[in-house]
Amino acid sequence: MKIVSFVIKNKARFGIVIDQEVVDLTDVLGPDARTVNELLGSGKLAAFGHSLPDDAPRYRLDELHFLPPVPDPGKIICVGVNYHHRNEEYKDGTAAPAYPSVFPRFASSITGHGQPLICPVEESQQLDYEGEIAIVIGKRGRRIAEQDALSHIAGLTCLNEGSVRDWLRHGKFNVTQGKNFDRSGSAGPWLVTSDEFSSYDNLEIITRVNGEERQRDNTANLMFSFAFLIHYISKWTTLEPGDVISTGTPTGAGIRFDPPKFLREGDVVEVEAPAIGILKNTIKNG
Repeated sequence: MKIVSFVIKNKARFGIVIDQEVVDLTDVLGPDARTVNELLGSGKLAAFGHSLPDDAPRYRLDELHFLPPVPDPGKIICVGVNYHHRNEEYKDGTAAPAYPSVFPRFASSITGHGQPLICPVEESQQLDYEGEIAIVIGKRGRRIAEQDALSHIAGLTCLNEGSVRDWLRHGKFNVTQGKNFDRSGSAGPWLVTSDEFSSYDNLEIITRVNGEERQRDNTANLMFSFAFLIHYISKWTTLEPGDVISTGTPTGAGIRFDPPKFLREGDVVEVEAPAIGILKNTIKNG
């Protein structure tokens, strides 16, 4: 199923997408499931299945102001240089790393499907795109065994891990500044639950800018699988329902062109995973 978070009539809601409608579940699942995080942690998602309450409100998708599928994640953990071709893209002669590179993003840096991505023109002209598949955690865990890791996945979403490139190099040992400008990235359009996937090992990810394909790869080419990432990250932090792990971007980001192709106001970026959907945002200066 597809779980979507949205605003309608000035209220934040969540529901299930059925065709071109959303069935609003915010007030019908009980007091322990009034947010997506609570829904994922309550255990009601599996029991809920595909049956829908007859009295739940319904809205058209085109009526909604989309939020990120998990509007208030406890943690957003991003993985860098996780596709084999990305490691080769650096052309530094280094072997594949033994461990993943990880860094945090804050919830304020991520907006929803259809909402503008903000290019912080007062600070930089180097907003870039990075199309990724993101894991949403559904079950709490610490020191999760790799063989058990996939059972902790609630579902997947698309993520544009937007980067302000010159700010990635302000510090000697981190990229946090350039990864956390307000509304510089996005997630969505929805969360596709884990029961919709027979495997996570053959998922395609594509990024387009103004209709031009810039990135395309497949999770078969990941250096660190979804299971290993959950296992590794949970060694040093407890993973909670609603936490997000973004699994890395393919080669082809704007910085890699000569000259670089940074995003400009009015550009339209689409991140598509055919098994999930299309996340679409327009660039706005701010």
